[in-house]
Amino acid sequence: MSHRDSRDVVVVGAGASGLAAATALHAAGRDTVCLEARDRIGGRLLSASTSNPDRALDLGATWFWDGEERVRDLAARSGIKTFDQHLAGDTLLQDTTGTHRLAGNLIDAPSRRFATGSQSLVSALATALPTDTLRLNTPVTAIHPDGRDGLDVHTPDGTLHAEHVILAVPPALALERIDFGDALPADLVHLARSTPVWMGAVAKVVAQCPFAFWRERGLAGAAFSRTGPLQEIHDMSGPGGRPAALFGFAHARTVRPGFDKAVTAQLAQIFGPAAATPDVLHVQNWSAERWTSPSTVQRLADYSLFGHPLYQRPALDGRLHWASTETATEHAGHIEGALASGERAALAVLAAPSGANDPSISVTTAGR
Repeated sequence: MSHRDSRDVVVVGAGASGLAAATALHAAGRDTVCLEARDRIGGRLLSASTSNPDRALDLGATWFWDGEERVRDLAARSGIKTFDQHLAGDTLLQDTTGTHRLAGNLIDAPSRRFATGSQSLVSALATALPTDTLRLNTPVTAIHPDGRDGLDVHTPDGTLHAEHVILAVPPALALERIDFGDALPADLVHLARSTPVWMGAVAKVVAQCPFAFWRERGLAGAAFSRTGPLQEIHDMSGPGGRPAALFGFAHARTVRPGFDKAVTAQLAQIFGPAAATPDVLHVQNWSAERWTSPSTVQRLADYSLFGHPLYQRPALDGRLHWASTETATEHAGHIEGALASGERAALAVLAAPSGANDPSISVTTAGR
């Protein structure tokens, strides 16, 4: 194998966790490559552009909260403007008897959002990497110990050798898409296959509207429904209400022919005729994303497995590291959890006894 096919670290996945790990390792002087199966970066951080180049609508992760310092610091360092989630107004409840108005916002909690969309966070991380470090359209098909001093990472384009590999994808997806042979211990295989994928069984629907008409009626844009298809709805308008938008979550299994019409009919029933004809309707079915969700995603429901101790310990003689929001011990399921898990994996690589690691190096890419 030629020298150019060998790396200190291979990171699998260019979402928030993978890019946090890759940028930290690159900053620490480790020869790192980040492999991404999709033709884009970001994973579950996905934002749809609008007619305003400074505004975007999130089709995946949306919020961050007080105490999530990694996200806050990354946005501040990158010059990404954030703003408060709209909270003012009343909540609407839809049930079999109709729509009912309830005093105050009973759904949303104080949080912040990104004016240019959450995907701008990963774009900021990626700019810190050399152009040859990030490889798109490069799915990993197998990872095997090489029997000597590292791991072989197989892709359709060839094989890379690495001292360490960071799996920055949902564990259940990794076990379904990547062949590990018989190298992984049985308890780890069972855990990974059983761990839910955050957002994996959900469809997120974003309706962009001409203006935030619900606010004029004293409504928060917050609603919950016992009849569906959207089970909960939130205001997704940008700063100052522009662009105006509502978004809701639906079970992915309800996305079938006629789903779009059912959604707009529901919005009209809840918010009135003005909601019947949004300017744009985005439907992001995360269960249909082959590089996010395994085929078993709708059967995985034990969220107590998030942050499991086995994910905190490198496998394969300390060379295989877990990094995704599902593996985080804090803020699992949030962007903060993804950044924290990428930071943890990078620190584990830097602290490993092999290679020229310097324990005095600190990881700052993810806000620490």
